[in-house]
Amino acid sequence: MRPDTPAENVDHPAEAARLERTAGLYPEDAEALLLQAAAHLELSGDRPAATALYDSLLSSADGLEKPHLVRALKASNLWEYGHEAEARAIIEGVRVASPRDPAAWVIVAEALESHDELEQAQETFTEGARLLLTDVPEPPYSTHPLLFGRHRVRRMLGLPHDDWDTLADTLHSMPISLDELHDPKRVWSLGSDNPAELEAEISRLRAELGAYREALSRPFPVAVLHWTVGELEELVEAYPTLAEEYPSHEEHLTTIEASLRELSASGTPNLGIVTGTVPSYEAFAASEGASPGDATLLPQYATTLAARGRAVGWPPQRGAGCWCGSGRAYGECHGA
Repeated sequence: MRPDTPAENVDHPAEAARLERTAGLYPEDAEALLLQAAAHLELSGDRPAATALYDSLLSSADGLEKPHLVRALKASNLWEYGHEAEARAIIEGVRVASPRDPAAWVIVAEALESHDELEQAQETFTEGARLLLTDVPEPPYSTHPLLFGRHRVRRMLGLPHDDWDTLADTLHSMPISLDELHDPKRVWSLGSDNPAELEAEISRLRAELGAYREALSRPFPVAVLHWTVGELEELVEAYPTLAEEYPSHEEHLTTIEASLRELSASGTPNLGIVTGTVPSYEAFAASEGASPGDATLLPQYATTLAARGRAVGWPPQRGAGCWCGSGRAYGECHGA
């Protein structure tokens, strides 16, 4: 499906079938592809088929990169077609597991919110924020929806602002504030006969649409390419022209961290790291009709891996291991 295809023109069952076939051809990307296929099945109204896909992922022999996200999506889907008890049990399991993936927290909290469980939704958003953002100087881009969702639910509950609500206001870049966008009284203005009120609501809706567009314009992180020691040795041995690009593995790791910090300082959000392999890179070069020894292919390869869902967010969450694979915490390694 082309990215500019209008939603109403999408054949969701056909797109889901295409993604399932693609997942069979590229098993290393199967998790991301099958999650997209399940989303198309949900949009088509075939929620049982989407649940079957989530179940097949959860029962696969290969370990999942984001098992808690898959469970969260399954719970949200189940609740939409009448399996409330099972959905609640899965949501509780996700909360108890305390995943480090902010998307899993957002999905389960929004599932509760959409079914008017506002107190539980607020608690879930808060649990996720407390786990992922305590003592974090700058919230990673991936955690912004967690803070925005928490702000929205707390406004609906009429709760006073706290520090995280203020932080959400600060991170929100649209001209209309989050307080105004999340005002519970907005629904009444839609039925107003006052032109000024209707015009103000249209402005708020435009700002909200702008926020969604901004998020969709960055569907995957701006990623920097990383090679493990063994893969880099094999790459440079096979393609000596890349030795100039990678003088040593230690310098390669230092360059990655420096590049990401420079991008962050320039205001670029949603940063990540993708780890390459020589066979995958060679296959990419062949698909482009180019030589793997061409250094200009490397950024394109990184972008392709990020688009396939292979990126790991940077900087790592508090207490997480360093992205370089040293086994040490990020704060004691490249984050020092």
